[in-house]
Amino acid sequence: MSNRGKVAAAGVAAAIVLFWAVGFWAGLLVLIGVPAAAYLLLDDSQRRRVRGMGRKRLGR
Repeated sequence: MSNRGKVAAAGVAAAIVLFWAVGFWAGLLVLIGVPAAAYLLLDDSQRRRVRGMGRKRLGR
């Protein structure tokens, strides 16, 4: 299994545990809020780099 697959599987497992432990809406808020906050903490050049990587994967 690739590293991305392992990360995805761990994310699904964490989501299931989180939903069970704190409830659906609080778990959803954490699952969406943490990556959004991490993106907002990036420097402008780092954000540009992240956006550029996404475009390359889409074939643009």
